[in-house]
Amino acid sequence: MELNSDFRQRAAVHAGQLPWKPSPIPGVERRMLDRIGDEVARATSLVRYAPHSRFSVHTHGGGEEFLVLEGVFQDEHGDFPAGSYIRNPPSSSHTPGSEPGCIIFVKLWQFDVADRTYCRINTSTRQYIAVKDRPGVESMALFADNVENVRLERWAPRARVELDLPGGGEFLVLEGGFDERGESFVPHSWLRLPVGDRLDAIAGPNGCKLWVKTGHLAVKPMIPNPAGH
Repeated sequence: MELNSDFRQRAAVHAGQLPWKPSPIPGVERRMLDRIGDEVARATSLVRYAPHSRFSVHTHGGGEEFLVLEGVFQDEHGDFPAGSYIRNPPSSSHTPGSEPGCIIFVKLWQFDVADRTYCRINTSTRQYIAVKDRPGVESMALFADNVENVRLERWAPRARVELDLPGGGEFLVLEGGFDERGESFVPHSWLRLPVGDRLDAIAGPNGCKLWVKTGHLAVKPMIPNPAGH
């Protein structure tokens, strides 16, 4: 399967308007945003776990990054409530599930193959910091290396938010919304802008809170190994 697989192009998905599609695991459903591959795939998705649902144990050959949007995600490493940001690097394994149910935003097979850095952050315990030279923008750092920068941002009501993207960027609305190129983005809307593009957005009347990743699209996408997970 290929979905929004040309990373040279702008891609926008208003996932809140999409139906949930079943995965091979009972009780686990998806809304796909981009994808290269079938069940082993380089993928960006929203995933919903029904109460008491659980995957079998599996290893992430290409790594897994996710943000808990609703409910509580659980595995043998702990309980992760809404606002938790997790990075499970290549070669990591776990048995994910959720007793109360949850929704996560997840990215698979998008790590450097040599990366072995775990990351577990409860964003509710961290503070936002005003961003110099970007009026109306506050940021909370989540992860950064020599390729990518991952963070949460808050945009003030009606703020004009501009950002050059030499390495491309992705944006997922968590609260509020924004307009970009005449298109309105609301909670669970996702936008991907290619290398060399520029974000020029206007925050909505209630501002906007969003997940942001920049820089990573300058790296050639890794093609998943069907033997890995």
